[in-house]
Amino acid sequence: MAFCNMCGAQIADGTTTCAACAGRIPAAPAAPAAAPAGGMADNVAGLLAYITIIPAIIFLVMEPYNRNRFVRFHAWQNIFLHVAAIVMWIALMILTVAASVIPIVGHLIVMLLGLVVWVGFFVIWIVLLIKANQGQMYKLPFIGDLAEKQANAM
Repeated sequence: MAFCNMCGAQIADGTTTCAACAGRIPAAPAAPAAAPAGGMADNVAGLLAYITIIPAIIFLVMEPYNRNRFVRFHAWQNIFLHVAAIVMWIALMILTVAASVIPIVGHLIVMLLGLVVWVGFFVIWIVLLIKANQGQMYKLPFIGDLAEKQANAM
């Protein structure tokens, strides 16, 4: 002799609910539709956009990433960060030539300045990698505004 799981009424063997309770049980939800194969998660694509300038350019031209504002923002910010690094490198080369007027002290100052600049760029790059992986759109002061404008342009 079996009993209903919901109300405790006596039911036939092999069943779990009585006829009255079976009518009150909601239908099982439909199976969720399979997610489309859209590639990697946004935070992973944002992180990979900072690895070098090549993935950033690839994400700007490749579907579905070129339609994703988050990925476009990080790709553009990485490109502008690389452009800023090149400009700083050129400025340091010009300072190196100008420092030849003061033979030893001038070169030491430029070398120390260069070391500070490159360590600063490395720290900023690590912070951007971490923030992109956390799903945040962390904006650098000037570069971030340019990247946001470019990401919203599409």
